[in-house]
Amino acid sequence: MDELGLFPLGIVLLPTERVPLHIFEPRYRELIGECLEEDREFGLLYADEEGVRDTGTRARVAAILERFDDGRLNIVVVGGSRFVVERLTEGRSFMTAEVDDFDDEIGDVEDEARVTAAGAFRALAALAGAETEVDEESPQLSFELAAQVELAADEKQFLVESRSEQERLERVAELLDNARRTLIATRELSEKAKRNGHR
Repeated sequence: MDELGLFPLGIVLLPTERVPLHIFEPRYRELIGECLEEDREFGLLYADEEGVRDTGTRARVAAILERFDDGRLNIVVVGGSRFVVERLTEGRSFMTAEVDDFDDEIGDVEDEARVTAAGAFRALAALAGAETEVDEESPQLSFELAAQVELAADEKQFLVESRSEQERLERVAELLDNARRTLIATRELSEKAKRNGHR
């Protein structure tokens, strides 16, 4: 078990996902500064009106986009492994805790689940006109697919808290199908609106 500096935010970071962050509060400038100096990770936890979750994702600074004279930073972080908070600790300006690794339970993943999720992703990407590369054999396929699309924070937190790649792949396939149907419906409405009043 190790101690980790924590950053509660209103977003969920998935393993493999890259997210831009604007760091402006002094305590988080201190946290990120230490992580940069010592090449360390910090923990990103989802926080909303219901409170701070205890399962999150380790984050590492992948790039510094901009440093401001007053100490603010624009950075990109990348999600690593998941963790669970065991005990909050004290003594720093930012939140800290003793954390443990949060790993999947051992279980087989059906090939069909991989193929279905990857297929749903390719169908959505094709509709959106995006280039895609999918490694269906990746042990983190569910996270890699979900990290490339806009999903609601509560759905992403479900994925972070799931200990089953099979379960995550099934949920991701469903979410991607829903996103594709929404995109089709939105485009149809847009076309209908353009034609409104014209024969």
